[in-house]
Amino acid sequence: MSAEKRKPVIVIGLGRFGGAVARTLERMGHEVLGVEQRHSAVQEFAGGLTQVVEADCTETECLRQLGAADFEAAVVAIGSDIEASVLTVLALSDLGVANIWAKATNDKHARILERTGAHHVVFPEQRMGERVAHLLNERLLDFISFDGEFAIARLKAPEPIVGLPLVTSECRKKYDVTVVGVKRKGENFIHAVPDTIIFPDDELVVSGRIADIEQFSAI
Repeated sequence: MSAEKRKPVIVIGLGRFGGAVARTLERMGHEVLGVEQRHSAVQEFAGGLTQVVEADCTETECLRQLGAADFEAAVVAIGSDIEASVLTVLALSDLGVANIWAKATNDKHARILERTGAHHVVFPEQRMGERVAHLLNERLLDFISFDGEFAIARLKAPEPIVGLPLVTSECRKKYDVTVVGVKRKGENFIHAVPDTIIFPDDELVVSGRIADIEQFSAI
């Protein structure tokens, strides 16, 4: 999708999470309206986003005046003030914003956000904590989870499958993981096929259930 066609997004709360979201969206070609109560944060992001406004978005009228109803997507990145987070989501929902993402600090907060109109709830601190824990495993080099149960990971080739073609090692049958690709030192990434032979220093990209990937990396 070209930058001209990327839809504008309103990001409410420009802390570490919201600021990272806003800056990334801007780099991707979206027009971003950043909204923050702290004057220092507004000054920090001024010039870095399409527009930055100092405002309290817990009131529907405030959001209406900012033109929030014209946005198809909104990110509520308020984490420390749960009441403000919930009221902002409720106000966006009342305005009919079609795609509301909200940051939650715990499960109870998440349930309230969902009931007040959030379409997507994220736990950035929890996700990062889980990712760091997995990366502390010496064999796991990178790790991205989906829906709390499935993941894609990059890992060092486990010794039992080294020297064998994938069709022989039967990773899917024995370990319930799928080897998607192989990165060989000094060579480009290649897509894995049944005849791909695994070498000692290969890095594998695998997909599967988190528990299965953890076990596969440790064999």
